[in-house]
Amino acid sequence: MSASSEVYCYACNKPTELESEQKILRHEECPHCQIHLHCCKMCTFYDSTVYNECKEPLAERLVEKEKANFCSYFKLGNGKDLGPSKEDLLSAADALFKKD
Repeated sequence: MSASSEVYCYACNKPTELESEQKILRHEECPHCQIHLHCCKMCTFYDSTVYNECKEPLAERLVEKEKANFCSYFKLGNGKDLGPSKEDLLSAADALFKKD
């Protein structure tokens, strides 16, 4: 498996035995933390900066991005291109509003 197609879990950042864009079952889980992998946060279309957090305009709106779903547009992503983490955003906000 090449390093560019290696898939990492979005939750624990550990490598899985899967490859990018591989077909997976709805209930496929991370072998390390047992988080569902067929979810928005593991999809190549997931983008926290766009409307509905999905770059696929025809995809149905899903509120819970970390739960297994039946989205027919799902393509397994690498788990690394999720944008800034919650901790990164909080740190940036704290730095922005830091009082001297």
